[in-house]
Amino acid sequence: MTTSAIPANSPAGTGGIPIVPADASGSAAPAGPPAGPPGLTDRLAALDRLVQAGVGRLDQPVLDDAAALLDRAGQRLRLSGEHTVVTLAGGTGSGKSSLFNAICGLELSPTGMRRPMTSKAHACVWGLDGAGPLLDWLDVDKRHRYARASALDLQHADHSLQGLVLIDLPDHDSVQAMHRAEVDRFVAIADLLVWVVDPQKYADAALHRNYIVPFAQHTGVTLIVLNQVDRLAPHEIDDCVADLRRLLEAEGMADPRIITTSAIAEDGTYGFRDVLVDTVAARRARTERLSADVDKVAERFADYRYPADPPVTVDDARRADLVQAFTDAAGAPAVAEAMESAYELRASDFVGWPITGIIARLRSDPLRRMRLTELRDELRNAFTGPIGAQQGDVDNALHAVTEGLSQELPAHWGRSVRAAARSHATEIPEALGESLRNALPSFNVVPRWWWLVKTWQYFLVLVAGLSVVWIALLVVYGVFDIGGQGKSSLIGDAGLIPYVTVLLVCTLGMGWLTASACRNLVALSSAKHGDKMEHHMRVGIEQVAYDKVIRPIEEDLQVYARFRENVDIALGR
Repeated sequence: MTTSAIPANSPAGTGGIPIVPADASGSAAPAGPPAGPPGLTDRLAALDRLVQAGVGRLDQPVLDDAAALLDRAGQRLRLSGEHTVVTLAGGTGSGKSSLFNAICGLELSPTGMRRPMTSKAHACVWGLDGAGPLLDWLDVDKRHRYARASALDLQHADHSLQGLVLIDLPDHDSVQAMHRAEVDRFVAIADLLVWVVDPQKYADAALHRNYIVPFAQHTGVTLIVLNQVDRLAPHEIDDCVADLRRLLEAEGMADPRIITTSAIAEDGTYGFRDVLVDTVAARRARTERLSADVDKVAERFADYRYPADPPVTVDDARRADLVQAFTDAAGAPAVAEAMESAYELRASDFVGWPITGIIARLRSDPLRRMRLTELRDELRNAFTGPIGAQQGDVDNALHAVTEGLSQELPAHWGRSVRAAARSHATEIPEALGESLRNALPSFNVVPRWWWLVKTWQYFLVLVAGLSVVWIALLVVYGVFDIGGQGKSSLIGDAGLIPYVTVLLVCTLGMGWLTASACRNLVALSSAKHGDKMEHHMRVGIEQVAYDKVIRPIEEDLQVYARFRENVDIALGR
């Protein structure tokens, strides 16, 4: 039997390790869904996605603990998978150092009843290949690293423990804070937790409160060793084990593994040694420990979801209410009404009776003239910034669209959906104004029939004017007989005056009737024009509502839906 200090190997790098770990072979975790129950790498990848989805949404301590686990798991999986890290932890006088020495076969760790006895973690390794970086990551002082040359030690058959890294820890109840911190650190990273207790203090409150209860879910990677049973009678051993089991089960450990040992009896450690041999041979303790850690953290994420399937889209009713609220906030109905008035005013310049228009212009209405010439620019300039839609109306619309959705989600995700709805709140008024500006038509384009009517009306004006001139000539040449016998009968025959007058009256009547009929047509078409304008504006408003509100909300709902799926994967379901 020989021992030697483990040579200094290059330390295992721990910085810059990705959160999503690789498997034991070093390959990246698969991206697709697992065919069966998810493996450890799939669960860790799902946990990483949970952390990413929870940033800014979930409680930071949960995210920090999950990120720490991902970092620790990534590092552990990149280190030796051929070694199993087993820690011996316990209180003062429990005999863990004696048990450590008994398994190692040498006095490697100091023993005694004074407090504290072991001040630094001591490690004994069976199999050196790959152990150096692992011990560097465990931060075991090189002065307290030992190796068993088991390949040459055939007498004791230590090769059965090939791959074991057995660590003796300081007392968890030490008066030195640094010793307790050392225990806490190793308890968080060991592959197999071995708690060594003695018959007198197995119910120690500090042990159960600080370690047993918090790690009750780690039953599969926890072993309880009742040491120093040589002090008890056989029937007392059974009573002590039964009482210890009852206590552990009451604290949440399901079917705890308990073995009895005696470091001074000749065969007192055989049972413990057999457990170590089986654990090392199976080489599952590393993944089982990490799986237990993932279980514990994933259950905390499960508290942030409801069992019912969540909505993943904004329903049609809420969409319609939001668009209507934005339409009212932007004043689209008033704009459409203004457009109808502008349409009628502009039409009057084309289809109205020009003589009436001339009379109206003689009265000079500057307000009307300004409205005709400046209305388009005024309307376009009106939809800028918050003038296009009041921020208060927008905020009320955003609150209404998320009120029902947030009630169907857990509180944290409800807040997230409300925040998503308001992510572009300050941009919405200007965007609504821009959508209305883009919907305004060009006033320089008029229907063709307006031009036809205008041509006809001016033709009638020309006929009426010629009729007036004709009547005047008939009066001058026919009534007053100016010009003598050489004048034409068309202007010299006074008997034509009644006929020309009838022509004048008919022309004026036709012009008035044409203007009246066209005004009715314009009134009908202006209503359609206003409806068309309101439809165009509503299409633009719907696009603004989708881009600025609906899409962010649905993206957040989909994040929550994927979050629920990843919780199931992280839980191994």
